[in-house]
Amino acid sequence: MPTKTSTSAKTELNRFLKKYPDTQSMELLVPDMHGILKGKRIRRQDFDKVYKDGFFFCAGAVLLDALGQTIPGMPYSEHDGDPDKPAQVVPGSLAPIPWSEKPTAQALFRIANEDGSSFFGDPRAVLENALRPFRKKGIRIVMATELEFYLLDAKAAAPTAVAPLVPGTGRPQPGPQVYHPDDLWEIEPFMNDVYAWCKEQGVPADSAISEYAQGQFEINLLHLDDPVLACDHAVLLKRIIKAAAKKHGFVACFMAKPFSDDSGNGLHIHMSMYDKKGDNYFSKGRESLAVPPFSSRLRHAVGGLLKLMPESTAIFAPNMNSYRRLRADMFAPIDTNWGVNHRVVAVRIPASDQKNLRFEHRVAGADANPYLVTASVLAGVDHGIRNKIDPPRMIEQGESIVPKLRIPNRWDKALDRFARSKVLPEYFGEEYCNYFTANRRAECDAFHNEVTEIDYDWYLRSM
Repeated sequence: MPTKTSTSAKTELNRFLKKYPDTQSMELLVPDMHGILKGKRIRRQDFDKVYKDGFFFCAGAVLLDALGQTIPGMPYSEHDGDPDKPAQVVPGSLAPIPWSEKPTAQALFRIANEDGSSFFGDPRAVLENALRPFRKKGIRIVMATELEFYLLDAKAAAPTAVAPLVPGTGRPQPGPQVYHPDDLWEIEPFMNDVYAWCKEQGVPADSAISEYAQGQFEINLLHLDDPVLACDHAVLLKRIIKAAAKKHGFVACFMAKPFSDDSGNGLHIHMSMYDKKGDNYFSKGRESLAVPPFSSRLRHAVGGLLKLMPESTAIFAPNMNSYRRLRADMFAPIDTNWGVNHRVVAVRIPASDQKNLRFEHRVAGADANPYLVTASVLAGVDHGIRNKIDPPRMIEQGESIVPKLRIPNRWDKALDRFARSKVLPEYFGEEYCNYFTANRRAECDAFHNEVTEIDYDWYLRSM
């Protein structure tokens, strides 16, 4: 039998249908290994049954490659009959889909084992596992994500970023015009829908800026003291942005590097920690707000993050395109460095007061799975604090640096480092690490087997 859903979830359904009585269908959604939402649609007559008894769902759906294919020879594929597992709706996740043609709801769900324990392949379960050391100590994690994306012209013959035109010329405005508010005015109807739909779905969208390329933008989410929920919001924000883009004649692109010569899309994680008294776990003993010394906990947390960064890169950069972003002079980190108020480093300590002292992890691309990225970040923090790992010299505010390549910038190298890790399996689970490695290696091999347009452009005539 499926795992039964809690009473609170059933109460939530009743309240929802009282508020939205015309709802006729519901999308049940679960994030996969890539943060892509998978699931199915059910009809009104099945709502009560699903919320009362749970349901069964294909466990392998969260273990597919980026093309939605199973991994040959691995469990939860055609190798073993692609079995179903029990599933249950996540309480608090039920919301309307404002962009649907007819009244439709959505809810996240979790996949479980037959005994009710979490299924190893569910990314939400991986993150829950990484949170255990902190919960045992009574440490509260507060975090938020920043997502960068491009808006592309849906009617263009090739991927083309939208750009404001120079009046009277018909030509696009040159230069990135980063932080230019007029660029937000150009897409105001799109932005209005994003914020309205976020409000309807309970996704706490915050500030927005135009980023360091034409057609590139960033929308931030508010800080929460529930990392799993914060990551739920990140994947739901992506979904909302894509839906709003489609409505307004755009395509929202979260590829890490859609254009060779323009800035890539990042997924930045802001994280602070608080003890049982509510005091900032990093600021105790800090003597100054502007310069070090920092508390030893913050230093050791950063030390652990940088120590595990090379073996975690396969999580932060999960596909071939991800590595095109990891280039110098593009505001994407390539070195295991850190600094105060410095946007070129891998781990940045933003300017703040003691209460809000935090770090910003800047390595992951927008194509990465936020649950797995956050789990990797937590692994680094816990590993560093437990083992009192000191970081290298801190980059000073305003310091000019020439970063050295210490983060793997090739997919196969990153996968090799991930596969050899002795630390990450403690947090992800060995079974998940093995499956992730096999999944990503299979896709890497398949990518290299393809003959592309650049093969013809570079070699067909000249060789």
